[in-house]
Parts: sequence; structure tokens; C-alpha cells
Amino acid sequence: MTQTTQRDLVAEYFDGFRTSDHPRILATLTDDVEWVIHGHRTTRGKAEFDGEIENPAFTGSPELDVHRVHEDGPVVVTTGEGRGASVEHGPFRFAFNDLFTFRDGLIARVDSYLVPLP
Repeated sequence: MTQTTQRDLVAEYFDGFRTSDHPRILATLTDDVEWVIHGHRTTRGKAEFDGEIENPAFTGSPELDVHRVHEDGPVVVTTGEGRGASVEHGPFRFAFNDLFTFRDGLIARVDSYLVPLP
């Protein structure tokens, strides 16, 4: 049996977001996961996290292009660019940096930094 690496789990997380697959994303997380979207909001626990996966202020699933992945101990850091659509303003682009902290083989915390792009 092949062991799932932290990088594999992060890839699974992003694949879940690309298709708005809630069970797929939630399976990568600890029950007490924290998601800190710096400058915006913090969710605690799977239920709150689940509510942010398809935030009602946005439509559809995001397009996410991961450019770099770095792993150091229980932390995986990703950088990339994405595209989405907000209900109020339509299509938008953004750069992102996500820092994933692992505990017991699952993602226990996500720190997200988002920057709007022209």
C-alpha cells in the first residue's frame, strides 16, 4: 500500500477546490482545522470550513494554478494564481500563498494570503 505524502494531500485539497468537491476537501482536514484567510476571516472546525468552500459571494469553482510547492517538516507552502467570479463584481484574478500545517497526517491549519491581480 502506498503512503500518502503531505504534498499528495495538498494536491488532493486543491483538486477538491477546483471541482467544489466538499467531501474530497474535508477528507484532507483534521476535525478542528483552522483556516485563516488573512485580512478576511478565520474559520474553525470542519463545519465552518465547509461553509467557506462555496462562499455565497462567489459563483462556480475557482481555477487554481499551483506554481511552487515547498515542504519543511509538518508544513507545506504553495504559491500560485487563480481565477474566480464574485456575484457582485464578476470575474477576477488573484495570486495566492497557502501555508498548510499538518498534524497526524492531515491538514490542521491553512494560512491563506490572497492578492488581487489586474
